[in-house]
Amino acid sequence: MAAPRILCISFSDIEADSRVLRQVRLLAEAGEVTTLCYGNRPPGATHHLEVDSALPSLPQTPAGVLKLALRRFAAVELSAPALKQARELVGGRTFDLVVANEARALPLAHAVAHGAPVWGDMHEWAPEERAHVLPWRLLVKPYMYSICAKYLPRTTAVTAVNASIAALYTEQFGCPTEVVRNAGPFRDLEPSPPVPGRIRLVHSGAAVPGRNLEGTIEAVKALDDRFTLDLYLVKARDGGRYWQQLKDLAAGDPRITFHDAVTPEELPATLNRYDVGVFSLPPQTTNHRLMLPNKFFDFVQARLALVFSPSPETAKLMQEHDLGVITEDFSNAALTRAVASLTNADVERYKANTHRAARALSSAEDESVTRALLARLLG
Repeated sequence: MAAPRILCISFSDIEADSRVLRQVRLLAEAGEVTTLCYGNRPPGATHHLEVDSALPSLPQTPAGVLKLALRRFAAVELSAPALKQARELVGGRTFDLVVANEARALPLAHAVAHGAPVWGDMHEWAPEERAHVLPWRLLVKPYMYSICAKYLPRTTAVTAVNASIAALYTEQFGCPTEVVRNAGPFRDLEPSPPVPGRIRLVHSGAAVPGRNLEGTIEAVKALDDRFTLDLYLVKARDGGRYWQQLKDLAAGDPRITFHDAVTPEELPATLNRYDVGVFSLPPQTTNHRLMLPNKFFDFVQARLALVFSPSPETAKLMQEHDLGVITEDFSNAALTRAVASLTNADVERYKANTHRAARALSSAEDESVTRALLARLLG
């Protein structure tokens, strides 16, 4: 009997998207995977359809923007340059399951499914993905809401990154939504030994506006010489301009170091040489307010102490496992105070706690959810 044919659609650079990389690995256990995305063929994919990374996945052409403004959403669902090329790349291929990563992929997934089940992995709350940016809020937010309202009720399975966001999809669009967190696999690491008189801070993620990276840099600049900050940032699709702006902001402070990004597979071991993973994100959008990001789980697998802003999903797990310090509020000053309060003894205790929690906060539970979902969808 032939293996099920599975199409995985993602309009991200798959080589840097740890969630989709984990997803592809599990899809490959269940069948023959064709990936349709930006970037090179990932591990686990049998076939790969590469979308030109210069093509936007939203209708950002003059005609597309006009239609968004006029709320002619049905007319732009498949008109974004990346989606048009993606549909051509699929051609006449047929599949037994189509996976759509994020809402923007839903119209294409349903167009090429030809009656096969569709799994919509929404990741975060699609209507407010970049709602802190005015043009996005005015033009794209209503479009995303329209896509979700139209397609999610007819999508066979829906998943999201945490229980709070899953509940929003169920409440707003009437689709039962399961939770697949952004947790990575368990890593067999030990907490790194301390450096006397030094606390080594680290942050990893994407160098894109809206992540409050400026705030993290400013907060660290206000700390004393015990503290250093190392940044492992994936450059955005802007030619690295924003990354350079951050580097310029940190210029003159020898305690702040920028490194080339490393692959998701290499990240926990790279971060393991540090002491404290830091992230503070003011709740400008629903996704900010309800965040439970990749980096939280990366920091745990790296056996770091944590300092995070008081978002409910991350705070719940930090308190449950005593992983570090939650800032009083979302200000730069609160981040500075939280980090400054740490002693070397505190850091060692929190690192020991992340070590104990690493297996519980690995992807094992989420992989079980995904395997059960695939068993249902593929019969």
